[in-house]
Amino acid sequence: MNNAIVTEGLDKGFRDKGVLKELSLVVPQGSVFGLLGRNGAGKTTLIKCLLGLIRPQAGKIAVLGDDPWDFLEETKERIGYVPQTDRPYPWLTARQLIDYTASFYRHWNHELTDRLMKEWGLNAEDKVGLLSEGETQKLNIILALGHEPELLVFDEPVASLDPASRRQFLKTVLEIVSDRPCTIFFSTHITSDLERVADRVAVLKDGRIAFAGELDVLKEEIKRLRIRAAGVRLEDFKGEGILHREVFAHEAILCVRGYTPDIKKAIEEKFRAQLDVEDLNLEEIFLELTR
Repeated sequence: MNNAIVTEGLDKGFRDKGVLKELSLVVPQGSVFGLLGRNGAGKTTLIKCLLGLIRPQAGKIAVLGDDPWDFLEETKERIGYVPQTDRPYPWLTARQLIDYTASFYRHWNHELTDRLMKEWGLNAEDKVGLLSEGETQKLNIILALGHEPELLVFDEPVASLDPASRRQFLKTVLEIVSDRPCTIFFSTHITSDLERVADRVAVLKDGRIAFAGELDVLKEEIKRLRIRAAGVRLEDFKGEGILHREVFAHEAILCVRGYTPDIKKAIEEKFRAQLDVEDLNLEEIFLELTR
């Protein structure tokens, strides 16, 4: 499988603060790739480096095989981008802004943008500056989709959308992936949405990748163990794979990375305990990885 995005040893800081630190990441072509991280973890900085909007101090980046800082015009036409907040040309109507944006591309799917405007309840004659925050974000997404790019990059695309609009957005994402070859890379805080559409995720913690890979693999790798036994102590549970541990009177709770049935068997034998293995949803996994 070819890769849409590759970074190696990426470093980026501002003044005395390091934001991205030796960050290496691979995003396969055709994937729906979600980027998770707490506020300040470096998600937007990474996205801006990938798009050539800011320059890293060290490391290598290839996006669709090209260096973002020296993107070819042909490469730019293959990318769609929705920033976290943007209200372009507020004096234009939505229709004028779509037509203006379309003029920069050799290919533009007017049928697609017209359909999305109608489905998402936007009036083409409304001035951009008078749109609500949610309506503006819908319009920005439509502008990014109009030229049918090979790579779509979204920075918190649904943060301003209500639940119904978020579902419409996710439905559109799935349609795009099923209809034609396309890679989607997006950051979000809404893990439930990510869980619906992403096949791969990366978790960013303090400027470094805490996990990157298939979502199903992540869910299999991290489990919660509930151990019922008398006399267990906090110091009884040590190890590199233990993300979190709590001990009560007759119960211990461990969150383990790298879970295998052998771990369950060893704990049961050591403490002669009853042990339950619990699956975690993506939000719970994210919280454990970024404690």
